[in-house]
Amino acid sequence: MTALPGETPGTVGTDTPQDTVSPPEAGAEGPEHAEAPDASDAPDAPDASDAPDPSGAPEAPDASEGGESSGTPADPDDDARGDAEDADAEAGADADAAPAEAAPAAELSEAQAELAAQRELRERIEKRKAEKAAPIAAGTGLSGTAADLLAAVRAVESGEKSGTAFFDRPAATPASRRPAPAAAQPTRTPAPEAASTARTATPEALDAVRAVLTEGGAPEALARPAVGALGEQAAELLRTDPWRLLAVPGVRPEQADGFARALLGADCGPDDGRRTAALVGWLLERAALQGHTALDADTVRTALAERAVGDPDAAVRDAVEEGVALVFQEGDEPSADDAGAADSDGEADEAGDADVAREPVQVLLGLDRYALAEESLADGLARLVNACEKAADWAEAAASAPSPSAAELIRTAAAAGLVAHSGGEAARAEPAALIAAARGLGLRALGATHSEDGRRRLAAATGDPDTAVTLSGLLSGAQGPGRDEDGALALDLLVVLDAPQLDVEGAAVLVEALADGARLVLSGDPGVLGSAGAGRVFADVLASHACPQVVSRTPDPGPIGELVSGIGIGELNQVDAPGKEVVIVPVRDAGEAVHRTVQLVADSVPRAFGIPAEETQVITVGHGGAAGTRALNKALKQRLNPGPGRFGGFDPGDRVVHVPAPGRAVPGVVLSADAEGLRLDCGGVPVVVPQERVESSVRHGWALSAHQAAGMRWPAAVVVLPGDAAQGLSRPWVYTAFGRGERHLSVVHGVDQVLPHAVAQVPAQERTTRLRPLLEALPTPDAAS
Repeated sequence: MTALPGETPGTVGTDTPQDTVSPPEAGAEGPEHAEAPDASDAPDAPDASDAPDPSGAPEAPDASEGGESSGTPADPDDDARGDAEDADAEAGADADAAPAEAAPAAELSEAQAELAAQRELRERIEKRKAEKAAPIAAGTGLSGTAADLLAAVRAVESGEKSGTAFFDRPAATPASRRPAPAAAQPTRTPAPEAASTARTATPEALDAVRAVLTEGGAPEALARPAVGALGEQAAELLRTDPWRLLAVPGVRPEQADGFARALLGADCGPDDGRRTAALVGWLLERAALQGHTALDADTVRTALAERAVGDPDAAVRDAVEEGVALVFQEGDEPSADDAGAADSDGEADEAGDADVAREPVQVLLGLDRYALAEESLADGLARLVNACEKAADWAEAAASAPSPSAAELIRTAAAAGLVAHSGGEAARAEPAALIAAARGLGLRALGATHSEDGRRRLAAATGDPDTAVTLSGLLSGAQGPGRDEDGALALDLLVVLDAPQLDVEGAAVLVEALADGARLVLSGDPGVLGSAGAGRVFADVLASHACPQVVSRTPDPGPIGELVSGIGIGELNQVDAPGKEVVIVPVRDAGEAVHRTVQLVADSVPRAFGIPAEETQVITVGHGGAAGTRALNKALKQRLNPGPGRFGGFDPGDRVVHVPAPGRAVPGVVLSADAEGLRLDCGGVPVVVPQERVESSVRHGWALSAHQAAGMRWPAAVVVLPGDAAQGLSRPWVYTAFGRGERHLSVVHGVDQVLPHAVAQVPAQERTTRLRPLLEALPTPDAAS
């Protein structure tokens, strides 16, 4: 094995990377062929749990494992895309629909508590929004009624009226929501009841849905997810509107069409309003799996046309009228005053006016859940910026900081309610210093991380285990100081590490839980892969300049740090690794890649570095393919912990990843199984996964995707790059994967010049979101310019 050489960027073309997201191109099949982020890898489910496709539906094509149609040969990237999409959606459905047969747990699980807390906070958000007398005033025009939305679309697109007539509203200063909690000992909010965390599927409802599915030629296995997605009236809804089947995870339009033809017969047509509305919702849901919170209306119309919709414009208008989607305008149109002033300057200026008039106005379509989350998050962040005490004197604490960057962060946090801090792994010491300094001043300061591994590392950096929690533990009440009498987190300062992993809904819930006067610091590495869920909160906050920003000057040490830092700026440099901290293992094909990976984990790394196999993490591009996570996990299990898989495919000692909620991947080890479920040890925390959830929420974990590994580190990492993974590589993917090893990194390299090409020329692609313009429109007088 040799040190990773510096290679010259090649000219091999790469397609859209698996771990990046982009709106569908005009000539593509809408969002269907834009890749879902590998974060849907995070809630990825085992093969058996992939939502079955209604293959029995008349003329409905069979779907592949991930829900792709079987009309074309499946490749590894297609498998990874479909598996990611279906598993993410299925995990979400499982989180919202607990089986009726399951006996109530004696104690509330962390996942249930978290979901209940998030549900309660979302209800509070909705109530607060509903109580506002004026329309939503956060910048770019969310209308109040479906009629207004329909009128806005027709008027703007036809040119009858300026978009400003419907969308431009003065931004109002966010009202104070609640006073800051008193310094007294807070009252911990009791854990919510388990019944509030899930929609119960009664046997009668399941039987009724099975009957409808059978009549339409769809598998009965879809009954439970259908009730989870549509509720107790699922059977009636499916019978009157068969295309509602698209709400079930894993079902594709072709399959829903076949189901509808079986039920409706001659009444079924491609321009049926029920079909077009369902397709619009399906396109937006699929886009959300790819990270978008909205889609350009033209993109939606193009995708509808490719789905045999005769009048895409009418389909979009009808979907807006029925409340399936909300419409937003992005960008400013010239005002009447500007036009009049130009007219007075003569013919040349009239021509200029014509050019200005032709400036496009982008019309976006989005789902109400993401619109609500982005509006609420923008309001909440502005509230924190404006409500914080700006005259705090932390000069003495800053003077005692361990580094200049830490001192700068302390001074900045003293004068701002919201701060964005960016840096690599070594820069995590700076938020730790801030937390310690704030606690030394008598403030209730806490750090929250994306993973249990991150929590342990933060606790080690601060020297106090009580200063670090996971975000899920904080929101569920299982960790942290609890909440005050108003339901706010009893904190004066919250530092969120791994901030790029925040999705817009989770961030909205978190910010809503902070009291007026509390300080929030978002800290993370902008170069890593983004969140599993929709949105790009950290990137939008940075791009909007809505708050002061502190960029760490602390470099990551050692050969791995040097290598990763170069990747972050698009350079794959040769690094000096005298201790073999970085090695490259060339392979010819996927089969050899699997063989060499097993050899590295089981023999080479333990022998050369003293790092046992259980402390070495394998990371690969996707789940499918000859060297994806499934193939690697199968080979690693055979070598490291062979067994019959008697507990739902698992044996004691198996390394697994548990997905208690969408977007969260928790590594663990199987201990045993009994009538209650599969028992895991997740970083020292005992977890019991109910039997009915094992298939959908537990997967072998010797090998993970880069999105699953984000926010965690191991003593050694083996990154597998087989030849068929070339299309899944991008700079953020390589940056994230190569940075997961603390002491050693092995690269099983089979992609030749594609690797330096991806690092140099395939940056992260943009997600379509509305948070940045919302933040830019809100009044934040103390924001940095």
